[in-house]
Amino acid sequence: MADAQRRAHAVWEGSLGQGTGTVTLESSGLGGVLPATWASRTARSNGKTSPEELIAAAHATCYSMALSHTLGEAGTPPAKLETDAVCTFAPVEGGFKISAVELSVKGEVPGVDAEAFAAAAAAAKDGCPVSQALMGNVAISVTAELV
Repeated sequence: MADAQRRAHAVWEGSLGQGTGTVTLESSGLGGVLPATWASRTARSNGKTSPEELIAAAHATCYSMALSHTLGEAGTPPAKLETDAVCTFAPVEGGFKISAVELSVKGEVPGVDAEAFAAAAAAAKDGCPVSQALMGNVAISVTAELV
């Protein structure tokens, strides 16, 4: 398999506080042009996105794939996984940083008990490529529940 590259394009106009920006998901063409502002990062989104929302979306998707793979490798593929991700953008001395991502997964997995599901969920967190990109700089937690 060849290396996969995906592209996005961002434009920002004006100062940080009063400016506005857009992001376009170029590889997929999905979503059209998505607006973003400083306020959509630090206050209410008001119909605009933020880098943190995009990271949360990427992490939830990647983690779901990693967990599906982990469970499948163990011979217990999931019937369904639902993952929520909350990416926290926090003030720190000297500025701001993405400080944490909280993953919550609910799974329908025939033949797996809660303990095995929790172990697979923890392993998938460490095996997820987005988690790996964030590790060492962002606190990542996972809660797992069988349904």
